[in-house]
Amino acid sequence: MASHNFRDYLMPADAPRIALAKGVDVGTYAARMLATEKAHHLKAHWQAMLDETFRGITADGVVEQGLYPLRDEGFEVEEAVEAANALLETLTESQRDRVSHAIDAKQWRAWYNPEIPFNDYGIRLEDTGASTQQAFWRLLQSCTSAEGFTKVQRLMDANHFLGELYDLTNIMNRWSFHFMIFGEPSTGKPWGWNIYGHHVAFCCFILGRQLVIAPTFMGVEPNVIARGDETDCTLFTEEERLGLALMQSLEGDLQRRATIYAQMEDPSMPPERFNFADQRHLAGAFQDNRVIPLEGVCVTEFNDAQREKLMTLVGVFLDFLPEGPRQARLQLIEQHLDNTWWNWIGGCGDDDVFYYRVQSPVLLLEFDHHSGMWLTNEQPEKFHIHTITRLPNGNDYGKALLDVYRQQQ
Repeated sequence: MASHNFRDYLMPADAPRIALAKGVDVGTYAARMLATEKAHHLKAHWQAMLDETFRGITADGVVEQGLYPLRDEGFEVEEAVEAANALLETLTESQRDRVSHAIDAKQWRAWYNPEIPFNDYGIRLEDTGASTQQAFWRLLQSCTSAEGFTKVQRLMDANHFLGELYDLTNIMNRWSFHFMIFGEPSTGKPWGWNIYGHHVAFCCFILGRQLVIAPTFMGVEPNVIARGDETDCTLFTEEERLGLALMQSLEGDLQRRATIYAQMEDPSMPPERFNFADQRHLAGAFQDNRVIPLEGVCVTEFNDAQREKLMTLVGVFLDFLPEGPRQARLQLIEQHLDNTWWNWIGGCGDDDVFYYRVQSPVLLLEFDHHSGMWLTNEQPEKFHIHTITRLPNGNDYGKALLDVYRQQQ
């Protein structure tokens, strides 16, 4: 029987991938990895999608208009502005030039999730001093709930823990992430910031007392921090537990129709349905304009208890938002609940691995158990998890709100 302990899948110390990263700076590592055929082609593919004009993810190729109104969500913008300006004050003039971009710059969309540096936009926080890093924590805290702040901190630390497992903190550490600011921090005009790198992408758009955090990519390999001290924790337990509980609550034909593929790498999948970088995810890095058809079953077929389970699951995915913006987002999602779809890949037994997606005109969530990247498991395991949140129909990066704002000026 296969082991489910991540430590049984650690690469040997002499593995070629470790050798490429051992004892070198991140630029050298990037050059070595991007010279490989897979990474070279992936970078070219991603660049082509980045060069497209942004439209947004849709279900049928047509962007539905008027879904995202300007409104007061109660976001405490003053704290965020103060924190962003304080961070900028810690930077040199050269660093400020690198970190600062126009509000509609395409660099918004340049995030990626591997540990390989696929671009050099912004600044990497590992190249800054303690004052900048502490200022980043204050900015993150000003734009998230307490749960969200802790989650992002733990994800960044989980990256460091993976680096510790292989003595590769030169490549994977808690600060090996790009950071950028878009527009000028303001209490009334649009601006924002993002962070991205291995297993973390977090894009925050701010317009007065309204906040958009999307897209997000959050993942872990392994899904634990296990140093034997106060930092120990397991990540994404609720997203996993609640998703499985919802699927198990569906009965008979409803569960069967929700299952779009019975196997994680199903022989009936078309070629575009699985790839080595995203595996089952459809809304990953650079997929800003992807057409993702509705699949599975519509929530109109759920009973009241199942609809409540779904909204609880959605709430956990969005727990990074501060209370006001989170409630506003949940209300918008509920307004479109009768046009929300649920689908599943894999088994739904207690020990099974799986993928699921929740999709509506104003919401796209994905959860996936992955096979190994830095671990050697050839089949998906529960210790490698990726999650994605998106705002379909053009509001990733707050772009739909930005368009409405500009139309009213």
